[in-house]
Amino acid sequence: MEIGESSESPEGKKKSKSKTPRKPKDSVLKQKSPAEFFADNKNIAGFDNPGKCLYTTVRELVENALDSAESISKLPIVEITIEEIVRSKFNSMIGLAEHERVDEELYDDFESAKAREKRLAKEARIQEIQAKNANLGKKVKEPVASKAMKGRGETSYYRVTCKDNGKGMPHDDIPNMFGRVLSGTKYGLKQTRGKFGLGAKMALIWSKMSTGLPIEITSSMKGQNYTSFCRLDIDIHRNIPHIHVHEKQDKKERWHGAEIQIVIEGNWTTYRSKILHYMRQMAVITPYAEFLFRFLSDAPDKNVTVKFARRTDIMPPVPLETKYHPSAVDLLLIKRLIAETSKQNLLQFLQHEFVNISKSHAERLIGEMGPDFSHKMLVKSLTSQQIVRIHQLFRQAKFDDPSGDCLSPAGEYNLRLGIIKELHPDMVATYSGSAQVFEGHPFLVEAGVSVGGKDVKQGVNIFRFANRIPLLFEQGADVVTRTALKRINWNSYKINQAQDKIGVFVSIVSTKIPFKGTGKEYIGDDISEIAAAVKTSIQQCCTQLKSKILKRIQAREQQERKRNLSKFVIWLNGAIYDVLKEMSHLHASKRKRYTNEDAEVLNKVSNHIITRETLGEKLAQHVEQVDYEMALEYATQSGVNEEPRENIYIQTLEGESKFVDFQSPVFVFRLFQ
Repeated sequence: MEIGESSESPEGKKKSKSKTPRKPKDSVLKQKSPAEFFADNKNIAGFDNPGKCLYTTVRELVENALDSAESISKLPIVEITIEEIVRSKFNSMIGLAEHERVDEELYDDFESAKAREKRLAKEARIQEIQAKNANLGKKVKEPVASKAMKGRGETSYYRVTCKDNGKGMPHDDIPNMFGRVLSGTKYGLKQTRGKFGLGAKMALIWSKMSTGLPIEITSSMKGQNYTSFCRLDIDIHRNIPHIHVHEKQDKKERWHGAEIQIVIEGNWTTYRSKILHYMRQMAVITPYAEFLFRFLSDAPDKNVTVKFARRTDIMPPVPLETKYHPSAVDLLLIKRLIAETSKQNLLQFLQHEFVNISKSHAERLIGEMGPDFSHKMLVKSLTSQQIVRIHQLFRQAKFDDPSGDCLSPAGEYNLRLGIIKELHPDMVATYSGSAQVFEGHPFLVEAGVSVGGKDVKQGVNIFRFANRIPLLFEQGADVVTRTALKRINWNSYKINQAQDKIGVFVSIVSTKIPFKGTGKEYIGDDISEIAAAVKTSIQQCCTQLKSKILKRIQAREQQERKRNLSKFVIWLNGAIYDVLKEMSHLHASKRKRYTNEDAEVLNKVSNHIITRETLGEKLAQHVEQVDYEMALEYATQSGVNEEPRENIYIQTLEGESKFVDFQSPVFVFRLFQ
């Protein structure tokens, strides 16, 4: 052994090794596809947990079905079915054999003998206490179900099927429409129901992550003599469709639309109420649609079937794609518009690619840009510095606000019908405001306020809609919730905020909904234009309700007044008649003489022309007359018409007819030709 080796102890060697720094691995540049990104961050698209995944899948399919039918102005008929698939059935579907447990302690739901003994003892004590309370006549609480184990337990799978009568899909486009993330027909500046443009693609990604099963699409378009059938999944890493079957089949029935079927992991128990609540709110905002919802299970008592019938055949217009407002663009968008424009020179580009820029206005803008710009300069030749100059001028110059012609609100008429159809309130008021603008984007607020109704809790119940879709989550921070609870003085409108059943419905439509949070589930309270419009709309509804409530109060007071007067008529009648009878005796015995009208009345009493019964009838008639005159005077002073107004709903005629609709905010007059 060498001297150098013997001088170093083993402990010294260990120390020197620990101090030696590790050489870092060379970092490798990686790239993610859009599908991979959303698979890793599925909570962004509303796929937080199995229950929320089931809810979001239903929502995406229903909204796609409505868009498809509305795009061809067809009254939507949407059938949504959720079929529960237990694990054993799922395993047989994928060809996986059942396997008996060998090592029970390995599983998370294993219960030891000691734990089982402890649980049974606790249940016995609870039963004993309940028996004692029952004997003493005390209220017995329902037994609380035993807590689930900490593991995920028995996984449930669901086959979700959605069928509509919409436009259908072109045969060759189906794979890319479902198997390629961030590709679709809804991109552009217009009012859309979608939040991310993912639609059923995110449901397919979740299906691939949770079950590995493909999606099945059946589609048929008008005029086609075949039906398209496609079974596919998605290559997440490459963001391309993986096609299993894509074929044309014989068309067996005269049907157009799409039927989508997908199997996913989910949790119906925890999100049952949310899904049904969503369907109910969708029926409120789209009363012109017919929904059939079914939940099917092997246990018959768990089955659910709910039909939301159509109430009207008046559909809102299809949203129109619009151009960008100069104040709402950024540098990147200007560059994209330049790259995509078909216009040659700068003057034509400004005039045709943006709203509210006329030819004369465009000429003035170009003159303000500086000597480096001219009307006929090629728009494709603009340098980066010149594009920055255009952007700066757009931010500083004054432009007219964009109009709301491109928006498609539900309509005050439809909103009122939807509220009445689903809630059956005692009274309801609706209001539709005019189009307003924030950050260059037009928006419009519609509101409805109802009092009373079925399945409505006491207090203020908030129903929020954005681009005609319900918002069910993160309600507390929403502009509608904060306005309804904190900025409306309900007492001033004769509405009791704590005891009355109040429904507040607010629908906001825009080419850009300013959602907050990653899930896009609420609209922030920081945009003053939207907050003011929401408050005004709710106040207008409350003002309408106040007049109705005052009329009810007046009618109630009138009935009370009449009841009190009628109560004393019997006693007054007897007392007055006895006095008249005594006076008639004095008059007849000439002890006291009465003249003129008094004598005539007393003679009628003596001759039994005026009896106790006839006097009672006259007094009752007088009470009625005085009551009517007082009510009429009150109505005149308060500006209420004498004749009460009632809502009248005319049912649509069967069969197809030619007609012209004359629409107003509160009714539709249909003239048949």
